[in-house]
Amino acid sequence: MSPVAEVRDLTVTAGGATCVDGVTLGVAPGERWGVVGPSGAGKSLTAAAVAGLLPPGTTAGGSVRVDGTELVGVPETTLAEVRGCGVALVAQDSATALHPLLAVGRQLAMPLRRHQRLDRATARARVVEALAEVDLPAELARARPSQLSGGQRQRVALAAALACRPRLLVADEPTAALDGPVARALLDRLDRALAASGTALVLVTHDLGVLAAVCEQVVVLAGGRVVEHGAVREVLAAPAHAVTRELVDAARLSVPEVRA
Repeated sequence: MSPVAEVRDLTVTAGGATCVDGVTLGVAPGERWGVVGPSGAGKSLTAAAVAGLLPPGTTAGGSVRVDGTELVGVPETTLAEVRGCGVALVAQDSATALHPLLAVGRQLAMPLRRHQRLDRATARARVVEALAEVDLPAELARARPSQLSGGQRQRVALAAALACRPRLLVADEPTAALDGPVARALLDRLDRALAASGTALVLVTHDLGVLAAVCEQVVVLAGGRVVEHGAVREVLAAPAHAVTRELVDAARLSVPEVRA
């Protein structure tokens, strides 16, 4: 089975500094990978590179392929075609993903009409389905983001990312701005949505509890490099690298809580 995403010797530089150095990762269809590490480890830049959304001022090297399409060193037109159906991103702050002045329904319909060539009526129906998949009522399609709570906005961002049924979802600290109960509810909706769609996941998180609840495989970064990787259960139960041991000790994570 061909991987959804193949990352080979990925490097990302910013301001002359190497922030990601030689990261290699392969994500199979439906597989869920977590990316963890201390602050400044290069987690978010790795996620951005996989999603084809590196910020200005950064330069990528190596290779990132999503469904066989190379994302490193290609024009924006190529990246735009891959986004939506190939790969989608859920950012930490929904304010960066949602236009403050546009109704939620319109924002969800736009990628559906562009990437799946749906007519207006079909797109509207799919918007209602997408909202329902994250437990939001159809009438919220008429609301603007400023009229929603933080948890609702993040659910809308998740619905927008999954609306086109991407092969790969990249989620960068999607619960970091939410309180405990709201974060747990979002993770439950994410888990159900991924199970229903078969979409693969790359999840950046600093929270090993989130990692254990959602992911099956993990990559540990430190200084921009992969220092450990493997099954979540095995890595968290018997961390081999000092950085991983520090993360596990800090989280005080018990093995029974790890996803089977």
